[in-house]
Amino acid sequence: MPDPHDERALTGIPMNPLYPCKPLAAMAALAMLALSGCAGNRPAAETGNPQVLLLGEVHDNAAGHKLRYEQLRQRVEAGWRPAIAMEQFDREHQALLNKAQKDCRDAQCVILVMQSPRWDWQQYKPLIDMALRYQLPLIAANLSRADASKVVRDGVASSFDADTVAAYKLKDALPADIVQGQRKEIVTGHCGMLPDEMVPGMVNAQIARDIWMAKLVRAQQPRDVVLIAGNGHVRKDFGVPRWLAAIEPKLAVRSIGYVEQAPAQGEYDSHIKIAGKQRADACAGLKGKS
Repeated sequence: MPDPHDERALTGIPMNPLYPCKPLAAMAALAMLALSGCAGNRPAAETGNPQVLLLGEVHDNAAGHKLRYEQLRQRVEAGWRPAIAMEQFDREHQALLNKAQKDCRDAQCVILVMQSPRWDWQQYKPLIDMALRYQLPLIAANLSRADASKVVRDGVASSFDADTVAAYKLKDALPADIVQGQRKEIVTGHCGMLPDEMVPGMVNAQIARDIWMAKLVRAQQPRDVVLIAGNGHVRKDFGVPRWLAAIEPKLAVRSIGYVEQAPAQGEYDSHIKIAGKQRADACAGLKGKS
């Protein structure tokens, strides 16, 4: 889902908060297409703890955040000790996040150290406090804005080293169903108002985010890991799970969407329905305009 504090101000195009893509914003002339940056196997039983647990969110739905936290807290209090990878921290800030987790006594301190104003941190304080309390490593899992700009300009492979490019076969054409799925989410999430020439670069940036999340989640092995990210990132059909499955060894992965509307079959391993939040129609001002 888009970050409403970031994308709308940069693109000038309203974004529908019900769509969980986090597309890139355009910063330069469309003619230049220069855009800048704007988820050993064991059974993955419903009640068990898989090697990788992907927990989605509607970013601005406080009820969903609270329910997800309570369900994860129960797992941790029962003895599970996963790393917690978060979309809310950009990957190049991992060293700073490590230091904050070592030096800080509470979530507010970590948030102040990280200085990332684009998120509603009130929703994530319980998760971060739990990580500090149980000494669960926090992993910065998102693509940086600088790298996102590079991806838009130069393609998905441009943000990865040669070994990663080879492992994920990023010199080949990206899977068509992943590209189409991301394209649909991005176009719909921007009220159908994006110029066509902007869409491919934004699709590439979103795919690069998912690959980075998959790569960083996999890097935590042999420790189990939870990914906290928007519902779009944890979707099985075109999100992080697809990229986790792209290379060996296979991991036990479970994806849970926290959704306001029932998803289509196959989007998640399971989903939890949460009460919808009352919002103004972000696209209302554009309806009827060409």
